[in-house]
Amino acid sequence: MSHRILVTGASGYLGGTLLARWLSFGLPPYDKLYALVRTDEQANAVKQYGAEPLKFDVKDETAVNEGVVSNRITIVLFLVDALHAESQAYFIRALAEVKKSLGTEVHFMHTSGAKIFSSHAGAPVDRPLLDTDADLYDIQKSQIPPLPQIQPAIDANNTVIELGEFYGVPTYIFVPCIVYGRGEGFGNKISIQTVDITRAAQAARRVYSVDAERTIWPVCHVIDNTTLYLQILASIMRGENPGSGKQGYYLASSGTVAWVDLYSAMATGLAKRGVVDDEVVTLATGQALDAMAAGLGCPPALVPLQLGGMCTFTARHGPEIGWKPQYPAGHILEAADEEVELILANLSK
Repeated sequence: MSHRILVTGASGYLGGTLLARWLSFGLPPYDKLYALVRTDEQANAVKQYGAEPLKFDVKDETAVNEGVVSNRITIVLFLVDALHAESQAYFIRALAEVKKSLGTEVHFMHTSGAKIFSSHAGAPVDRPLLDTDADLYDIQKSQIPPLPQIQPAIDANNTVIELGEFYGVPTYIFVPCIVYGRGEGFGNKISIQTVDITRAAQAARRVYSVDAERTIWPVCHVIDNTTLYLQILASIMRGENPGSGKQGYYLASSGTVAWVDLYSAMATGLAKRGVVDDEVVTLATGQALDAMAAGLGCPPALVPLQLGGMCTFTARHGPEIGWKPQYPAGHILEAADEEVELILANLSK
């Protein structure tokens, strides 16, 4: 049986770009593509990508079950909540029902985040943490985050894997990092992390570093992020059995950059446009953290969570299944001025 595929988060930065690149990637044949939408406007927008719109509440288990089972959906790409596992559980159980009734294979891909594999979450940062590490599930299970706000997101990864094993549904943990570049979908065109740097800088009139040491973080252009989604999907559809479950982590990253280098590159673009007073980057003080927190809409204690930290998570799984990023890690620094222009234009809207 050919697969019926559902993409959630179609109006978002990642989901929208995924749909925009869908038809040109060259996926194996499939039966039907669905996109989850909230409005009639979104329903009309997804049709241009060959997707049939579906409307149901992902927080309603009955609605999720009806949407998945009645449409005989066999693959779900979940891009709408990295922090909790409630909706993911509904989808996994519904997919298990499809598998039982049709006798076909089903799959669930959960979109997580690099913060869950960082110092913020209690992950090891004294060595490269490979996404192919055989003990990665056990590492995640044992993590004790210094920030308790991260615990539900760690639990979400573990719950997805555990429920998938229990119900016989192969699961995949897709991990975006610092993603940048212009989104190609019909909705949101801008990222999260680079936007947060900009918002904080606007409020404080300066770009500040939140880490005393030279911390690093993985980065990925939005197009490379998208092609990894599609590469995993293509491998699943061809029956190649890429790693899943406890061996199903996939980091979308071409390498790492130092936060301070990214701050400096963006500070140059922000200063050129008069958003900050100059392009000098200094370590944030208490008063600066207060201003940055106001710009981000969070308590000062959570500013470092938004704008820094150490993450040594390293991509190996994607290249093993044929993914080849076209943008090296350093490209984000070269593209920083363009990124600033893109962010400011969209924030003004």
